[in-house]
Parts: sequence; C-alpha cells; structure tokens
Amino acid sequence: MKLDSSVSAVITGGASGLGAATARRLAAQGVKVALFDVNEEQGEALAKELGGVFCKVDVTSESDVDAAFAKARAAIGQERILVNCAGVGGAVKTASRDKETGKPKHFPLDAFNRVIQINLVGTFRCIAKSAAGMLELPPLEHGERGAIVNTASVAAQDGQIGQASYSASKAGVIGMTLPIARDLMNDGIRVNTILPGIFDTPLLQRAPEHVKVSLAASVPFPKRLGDPDEYASLAELMITNGYFNGESVRLDGAIRMAPR
Repeated sequence: MKLDSSVSAVITGGASGLGAATARRLAAQGVKVALFDVNEEQGEALAKELGGVFCKVDVTSESDVDAAFAKARAAIGQERILVNCAGVGGAVKTASRDKETGKPKHFPLDAFNRVIQINLVGTFRCIAKSAAGMLELPPLEHGERGAIVNTASVAAQDGQIGQASYSASKAGVIGMTLPIARDLMNDGIRVNTILPGIFDTPLLQRAPEHVKVSLAASVPFPKRLGDPDEYASLAELMITNGYFNGESVRLDGAIRMAPR
C-alpha cells in the first residue's frame, strides 16, 4: 500500500507512546490520521499538530468505538489502515500471602478481566469494525483494501511473575492474528502483529532512572530501550509491504525476559 493523502488511518492508543509515534510517521507521509484514546488533552494536542482528528474512546465500550469510527470517517474518510496500540499493563501474582496478615489471597478476577477486555477484546472489537468498513472500499493494486497492525508484547511468550493477565491478553492477540488474516484474505485486508520488547514509552518514563538503566542493560543488543519510532517503522513496513500478512514479529533487541 502506498502512503499518501488519499489514505486514512485510525490509531488506537494514539495520543502517546507507540501509537503517537506511528501517527507521526504516517502523517509525515501525508496519511490522514484519527487518534482513538482516553487521554483527551494529549490526543487533541497531537491531532491538532498532525492535522488529524481526535476521538475519545474506551475500547471496552461498544458505543464509544462505534461513535469514534463514525466521527473519524466523517472527518477523514473510511480508513484503509488500522493500528491497534491501546492497552494496559499491571502485575499481580495469581495467588500469594498478604504482607500484613499473612493470609492467602488471589488475583482479583475483575482486575484480570479488565486487562483481557482492553488488550484482547478491545483490539478485536476495533479490528472487526474497521474491517467491516474496509469492505466498502474499492480495491487497490492486487486487490488490497486495507492493512491492520496489532500490538502484542514479548510478554506473550516470556511472561514474568505477576503478568498472567497481561501475558494472556497479548498471547490472545498473537493467537487471533493468523485466523483473522485468513478470515479477511478474500477481501484484500492484511493483518499483522508486533511484539515490542522494552520501549521508552510514557509508562516507563515514570520509572526511577536506575530502573531504566537496568532495563536497558538487560537488552542483548543494542543495550538501550526501544525508541517508539522503531515500532512505528516496523508498523509502516507491515502496512506498505503487500506480502506481509498473518505474521507476529518480535521487536526487542533479542531480549528474553527472566521470571522477574
């Protein structure tokens, strides 16, 4: 797919981090962008900077997602590109002893379900609704109508202590990548997934400096945190290379996460 002003894109989690870097990279090629995010202040500011549109969206809400796609399409047209970066983390052991009372406790199931609903179900919700819209588009060269990029995590394969919900949600994203690519193959819509390692995103920027230094040192090579634009670069390749389909690719400096 050629990137230019005739193409529109929706980026979930687009107000910051990996999503914002991807929005900037696509906009630099002339692509019209819509940012879906819960952070209204940052999202509006970035949309203004890029000449795009911001839509306040909780991806767990059917009505939010429907309204956002309607707003985005009214402003910039039906998207040919969807990049799913919306997600949450968190770490809680499956079962442990309370530090104060010593009594056993388990991972609250509502908290586990929240991570699944945002990272996995939210991603699928946006894929399904975007793909349905793409079906209305005329095909480009080789019959292509659209390209979808999802965000999983190396935690899907190397989950650490306390990451049961996060790892499960991201493994689910990987697990559905090929079936969705097969679902959409006759309609010319490609689907791929990126598994980022340790990236310098706003979440990590709040960590103490010594923690960031330690994390960077744990990467085999290069010994640094990933730059969000490196994620955006791979997302761009997945979008523009028409033979890239049904793949889940690690982007991690060869790191393999230890138990903790």
